[in-house]
Amino acid sequence: MEEKKQIKKKKRRKKRYALRLLIFIILLTGLYYFMTSSWFDISAIETKGNEYYDGETVIKMSTLKQGTNIFRLERSRVEGLLLKDPYIKEAKIKRKLPHTAVIHIVERTEDAAFPYGEAYFLISLDKMVLRRVDEEPKVPILMGMTLEQMTPGTELSVAETTVLDNTMILLDAMREEDLYFKKIDISKVVVRAYIYDRLICEGKPENILKAVKNGNLQLVLKDLVDRGIDKGTIHLGSSEYCAFSPEIE
Repeated sequence: MEEKKQIKKKKRRKKRYALRLLIFIILLTGLYYFMTSSWFDISAIETKGNEYYDGETVIKMSTLKQGTNIFRLERSRVEGLLLKDPYIKEAKIKRKLPHTAVIHIVERTEDAAFPYGEAYFLISLDKMVLRRVDEEPKVPILMGMTLEQMTPGTELSVAETTVLDNTMILLDAMREEDLYFKKIDISKVVVRAYIYDRLICEGKPENILKAVKNGNLQLVLKDLVDRGIDKGTIHLGSSEYCAFSPEIE
């Protein structure tokens, strides 16, 4: 008798498990059809972080289209398409349920340019070549290095690798201190940074960088501006040495 009871209990448990499994499958199937229904079709696409490109251009580059089911959105593929553009440093696609796709991007900026014949190649601080332009851009012009690779969409390559790295550090410090050099000539051991066409800052890269970071160069420039002086040479040496000469050497 006891054995029969145990058999009946096992059968009841099996029936309960089967019923639960059936209910789970029904719920899962219903959820699938609900998630793939038109209720979750993309009806709005937003862009965030873009300044160089307008939203319409970013959306076009992403190939995202309204009417696509938001759960069928291939985020890695779309992000990869956006990252092919040299101006886009980071890209992230997010879903905002029920029917909005959001494109988050981080753009590179035009931080310097290399002259090449009568043209210029614009680069960012991370040495990405952005594009070629025919007119002189309003960014620091870097001179004196031997260009090896300057194809837009690739990292700039020069023979003087260390010099380029130090120049990028200097440009970053300039941006942080809101300081602008029109042209930087690094063809010699001593760097010549042109504040104006006839006002030059001269010194070793490490000395110029130190003068920018500690504010000494800014103080000298402010004094010259207050005195109406826009011609001459600012000599920067070690131990915070700084001297001005009205001559352009």
